[in-house]
Amino acid sequence: MAFRDIHPQTPQHILVVPRKHIPALTNLKPQHRELVGKLVEVANGLARSQGIADKGYRLVVNCGPDGGQGVPHLHFHLLGGRRLGVRLG
Repeated sequence: MAFRDIHPQTPQHILVVPRKHIPALTNLKPQHRELVGKLVEVANGLARSQGIADKGYRLVVNCGPDGGQGVPHLHFHLLGGRRLGVRLG
């Protein structure tokens, strides 16, 4: 499923969330490959439908408390709609 973030960081900030509960990236198993592929496919489709695919967007997964994961359920952040800077720390 996908829905808009209630605290958007960019003009387009959509969460892509699997219905199956997986706490974090570290909990992924080989049997989740197809599911993760589907999440990326959905994110790409949303980027196209929201008009941000051609100029570019960012797909982010936070993992664990030090990685900024605030909700213990795997989810992808689709971010776009403006130029995104590089910020590593």
